[in-house]
Parts: sequence; structure tokens; C-alpha cells
Amino acid sequence: MTNQRSRMPLLLAMALAHLLVTGARAEIAVFPSAIDLNGPESTVQVVVLRKGKDGRGADVTRAARFRIEGTAAPIARIDSTGLASPVSEGTATIVVGEGGEEARVPVRVSGVVKPVPVSFAGQVIPALSKAGCSSGGCHGKAEGQNGFKLSVFGFDPAADHRAIVAEGRGRRISHGDPRASLLLLKATAAVAHGGGRKIREDSWPYRLLVRWIAEGARTDSAEPFETARLVVDPPGLRVVPGEKRQLRVEAVMPDGSRRCVTSEAEFESNAPNIAGADSRGLMMAGSLPGEAAILARHMGAVAVCRVTLPGKESGFPRPPERNFIDTLTWNRLEELGIRPAGEADDAAFMRRAWLDTAGTLPSAREARAFLADKDPAKRARLADRILASPEYADYQAMLWADLLRVDRDALKAQGAVAMWRWLRSAFAANMPYDRFAREVVSARGSVAGDSPAGFLRVLDKPEVVARSVSQLFLGVRIECAQCHHHPSEKWGQDDYAALAGCFTGLGRKVMPDGSEALLSEAAKDINHPRTGKPVKARPPGGPPLEGDPLLRREEFAAWMTAPANPFFAKAAVNRVWARYFGRGLVDPVDDLRTTNPSANDELLEALARRFRESGHDLKALAKLVMMSRVYQSAPGAGGANFEGAAHRLLPAEVLLDAVCQATGVPEDFNGLPAGTRAIRLWDNRMPSYFLQVFGRPVRATVCSCERGDAPSISQALHLMNAPEINAKLRSAGGTAARLAKTGLSPDELADEIYLACLSRFPTEEERRAVAGLVGEGATARREGLEDALWAILNTREFICNH
Repeated sequence: MTNQRSRMPLLLAMALAHLLVTGARAEIAVFPSAIDLNGPESTVQVVVLRKGKDGRGADVTRAARFRIEGTAAPIARIDSTGLASPVSEGTATIVVGEGGEEARVPVRVSGVVKPVPVSFAGQVIPALSKAGCSSGGCHGKAEGQNGFKLSVFGFDPAADHRAIVAEGRGRRISHGDPRASLLLLKATAAVAHGGGRKIREDSWPYRLLVRWIAEGARTDSAEPFETARLVVDPPGLRVVPGEKRQLRVEAVMPDGSRRCVTSEAEFESNAPNIAGADSRGLMMAGSLPGEAAILARHMGAVAVCRVTLPGKESGFPRPPERNFIDTLTWNRLEELGIRPAGEADDAAFMRRAWLDTAGTLPSAREARAFLADKDPAKRARLADRILASPEYADYQAMLWADLLRVDRDALKAQGAVAMWRWLRSAFAANMPYDRFAREVVSARGSVAGDSPAGFLRVLDKPEVVARSVSQLFLGVRIECAQCHHHPSEKWGQDDYAALAGCFTGLGRKVMPDGSEALLSEAAKDINHPRTGKPVKARPPGGPPLEGDPLLRREEFAAWMTAPANPFFAKAAVNRVWARYFGRGLVDPVDDLRTTNPSANDELLEALARRFRESGHDLKALAKLVMMSRVYQSAPGAGGANFEGAAHRLLPAEVLLDAVCQATGVPEDFNGLPAGTRAIRLWDNRMPSYFLQVFGRPVRATVCSCERGDAPSISQALHLMNAPEINAKLRSAGGTAARLAKTGLSPDELADEIYLACLSRFPTEEERRAVAGLVGEGATARREGLEDALWAILNTREFICNH
């Protein structure tokens, strides 16, 4: 592939000359300002914009007219979509006309008469990937398709070359008549093909493949030209519903030269209902306000165009700002034209804060006192009280036991309870999060001792440790790169092997008492899974680890928690944010990457910065979030931009504790003291149909997605009909029986059960409903209260946080 730098002065001079001719009157702008076509199959995407009265540029590419001037015969052609391709060598001018205006763009065509041989890895592989041949649903899947297997996303060019040229008795290639090659006949559907037509006979991929076969269907004699990075133009767009805009994609080579790869790139949107893109890179806006990220992928490199589609809201009612979270959120909502929700009342805030932070319902007495308190600072005092409660440490230990895979079957009872104790003490003491992460990653010693060693004991291979730590503490999902280049990120197999090498020095020893202990051994580098060559240990995007092989995990932990680390603080604050809002600023919560942008970049950066400045103080971060007006928004439908509070199903353990607290009857867990709450269970295998049906995780992965959070018919039926629930409602020592014996009036009884279950007073309609259920006499009062409690337990308001 010829270096393009030598041609740039000539093209620049031609562009300037034409600018002088056309002047500055033109209302249309053409991109690029000069076109360079190098090679028979090269293409350049032309984009024509017309400046509107509002200053925005409307895409008129498909309405424009193109003609070639300056040569007797056209040296290039431009189709109706603005894609330029070569015809013959030479220089000329492309005249672009639209709406009575014209613009001129110089064009140069070279490398057609004596083209550079086709690069298999650099050109054939991208063409097959673009056609979908190497996708996971076609020949790229593990078993291939109909006897023909390609590496997924073309990550292994050598294997792909063998599959095309040598396997199948060589029948896929016809050197004597390239167009008769089975590879092309199948791709064009000239013969029966299960995948249908993937390539047209009049397209550049077809011409490229024909030329490659005619040249001998060779593999590359040297490494193909590597793409240093990919650039999407424009990198960001603000659009209106239904708008279309052609994207341009350029590959930037290591020497700085650029090549248009729009027609070769693959496009994918993370929110097609907001904005999508077709196979040619034409962005199409939908009608739902928000932001979409359109991914462009080419030869392992990725880039993103972020498309903002504002709502139609006129004016923006800016709520009060209590800290920088509010400022940055309101800025974002105003940009998107999305109206924020009103403010939650005291009852909604109190219940929400207790459940999100400590996984516990406030008692009726606590709710009554808080609602009666007239102190303007009472919400801040409540946050402090919750964070200082023993339930806070219990709940955080439960959530992190899920993530750190504290599984009784894997660790045995002694190891599981020891790790739970370490977790609870860490959160009770508010251990700085960076220290917490370092201790987990560099743990050693007995698994039966109060330490995080059990986490590394469960993860039995360096590769499993590496990808688990990366996902958990860095928000980097690198597992895809084990077998092929990550389809949406920069990580390849060398990055995967390098990260795994950071955890090879992990030894195990059986102690005299039968328990296991973790030891540090001299770490070794891991071989590349495809080339078999050793890969120097290094963290994702970090430097090689050159220190003592016995302390490689400590060296990794120091890099991970360093202030300059680009992942650690963001991953931590995103995880905390998700616990308070039901979804992270980046969603999924542990998938931070350029191609999965956050809902609010400025806010994520600001939170990460504050978290570092606080010394990685988790309680300070939690209070900061709770005190924001954003968190204190009124219950509603929620939204991807946090314009309101969403309804979220309570975690299984939290809901079971809430049922027990509301009914006044604790759960009986086998072998544990009476009154033990579900959020204090260290044993994730404790038999409980309730916990099972409401989504308790088995702790088989480090992904928070393992915990079920979707409602189901089984859950509804269990709450309505389960004998265990009915027994709690009818218990002689339960809430209904206790209240029935009091002299409280029906209205006072309604107050008590609503405060106990929902942390609020009932409405007048709800009071009348309770009064209608509660009859005269102790038995009638008790049965009526049982029915009222049953009805409340089965409401969305009770089983959800909001």
C-alpha cells in the first residue's frame, strides 16, 4: 500500500486553487476537500452539506449532482450515495451541484494500471467481514457453517487463508477462472448459498476478490499495513427526529497517512431507536430523545460517533442544585430537552435511602418520627444514621459477597463465613476502596482466615483471575479477546495473554487442618494463544510489569489503584451510582469502553475525581449521591438520563426481610439463630424457595447481572398464595394479631400498617379501604388486618424501591 504523504502537497494546492475559483459564496460544503483514489478497488465517501438558516448543516449528499471535468474521459465515478471509485489514472475535478450552488473538489487517481498486490489480511479479510462471512452467525461460529469455517471477525488471517485456499480440496478457488471460484459463486448467490447473496457482482469487494484470486490468492509476504486508529467524521452529531447524515470513516496509519474506509467499515448502534446506521454508514435518527453511540469497526480498530437527539421540550425548569451532581445532570437534561421529575417527599426519600443503602425497611416508629421532624437538615442526618447502622455493613457485605463469589460449595463453610466476616468488617470500618481492592487482588494466606483469599481460591486459573479482576475493578470486559480481537474495543489476544500473565504467580497449599492457603510464587509470562510466543505481563493499557516476579500481583494492584489509572475510580463510582439508580452512568455497570459511552461524561469524570480526592471513601460517595436533588427525584418511570426515579424490584434477600418485618414474623433459617435476617446470610446455598424465585444469585461469576431483577409470574403467585407467606400473616405473634389486640381506631390501624410497609401515611381512600376490612371484635379485626397486609405486600409499591 503506497504512502499517501507524497501526494498531499499536490492535492492541497489543487484544493486551494479551486477554493479561489469558487470563492466563499457557496452554501454547500464538500468533504473531503480533496479526493485521492489509490488502487482499483479504492473508494472515498463524499459528503455534501448545506448550511441552513439555523446554522446547522443538512446532509444533501443523495440530492447532489456530480460530474467530472478536466479530462476527456472520466477518471472516476460517483454513485448516488456519494461513493467515489476509480476508472483510470489521472487528475481531474469533481463538480458538485445542489440547489443552484456548486463546489469543486480535486480528484487524483493512481495505482490502477500497476496496482499494489492485494493484501489478504489488510483487504480480503475486511471485505469478508463487511459481508458478514466471518460473523458469529455465519462461518465465524465455532463449528463453522456447512464445512467452511473462518475465524470470527477475521482475527486469524493465516487460518482463514488455509480455509479458503487449501481446505475443501482447494475447490473454493479457481485460479484459471477467478469468477468461477466457489468462494465468489456462493457469495453472489450464483449457486445455492444458505446465507443468500452477500456480495454483488458490480461491487468493489467482488472486484477485489477477483483480483486477489487472479494474482494467485496469496497470503501476505509481510505484515499488512496496520491501522493505528480509526476516525469517524463527525465524531458527534446533534440531530432532529428523522434526520439522516452520512458518516465518513478514515483509517489512520502508523505513518500518519489516512485512507477512507467508509465502504469497508462495519456499523452498529447501541440505541437504534434513537439513532441507527445502515451498512454504508448512513445515520438515521429516530424519534425517541436521548443519545446513541454508533460504532464503526475496521480491522480491529473501532471509533464512535455520538448522536444526540433532543426532545421537544420548550424551556427547561431547572430544579435546585445541591451539589455538582445536580449541576451536571441538569446541564445534560437541558441539552437533551428532557424535563426532570419533581422532588420526592420525605416518605419516598426515607424508604428509598434505607433500602438502597442498607437493604432494610425503616420501622413504623422511625418513619413516623422522620415525617414529623421539621428540621431542614433531617435528610442529611438520616443519611449519616443509615451509613453508621450495622445494616449498612451487612448489606454491603452481601452485595460484595455476590461479586467476589463467596460460594459455600467452592469455599466450604469455614472459608465462606471467614470471607463474609472480612467483608463486613471492611465496610463497617469504611475501609478505603483502593485498599480494599489491593487486599483482594494481592491476598495470600489461609482461606479459612478472615481475609479475601477465598476470592482467588475460587478462581483457579490465571486467565480466570485476570478477566474477573479486570471486569470487577476496572470495568474492562476482556474475555472476548481470549479467542479473537474484541469486536467493540481495542483489546486483542496479546492483551488477554499479557493480563493473564499478571496472575501466574499464585500457588496453593493444603494446611495441616485441611484448609487451603494461597502462596506467592515466581510469576511467568503466558504464551500467545495463536502464535505460541511469550507475551510480557502487563495490565490493560498499562506498562509491562518489570518488578519482582514474586510480587507481580502487588505490582498490578499498585498500578490498578494509582491516581493516574484511567479505569479504577470510574468503575467504582459507576458501580455505586448503579446501586442508587438501578443502572450505571455506563450500562452495563462493568463494561466501560469508548464504544459504550456514559450517559453523562462530565458527571462520571467529576465523581471519579471527587472519589480520588476523598481517599476513595465509599461512605462519603454514598452520602454525596443521596444528598443530590437528582437522587431525591420523585418516583416515576425513571430514564436512561436519570430524569426521575425508576421502580426497581427489591433484591431477594431485602424483599424477604421486608416481608418478615412487615408481618412481624422472622424467617427461620436452618442452623442459624432465630431472627437472622436474610441480608446477613453468609451461606448462599441456604435452602429458601423465596430467595430462589426472587433471583438470588449462585455466585458463579463476578457480574452483578447474575442477580435476577425482572418480575415474574412465579414471584407474583408466591406472594399471593405461598403457605409460608400466609403463615406469617396469620401468626399469633405477627403484626396483624398484635395490632388487633390494641384499642387503635381503624384510621390508626391503617396508619400503622402503611408506615410499617411503605414508610408513609395512607391516603383517605386507603384509610376507608382498611376500615372496610376491619370489622368489630378481635377475630374480625385480626382477619381484616391480615387481608389489608396481604393486599399491601402484593402491591408494586411494596416489592419495589422507587
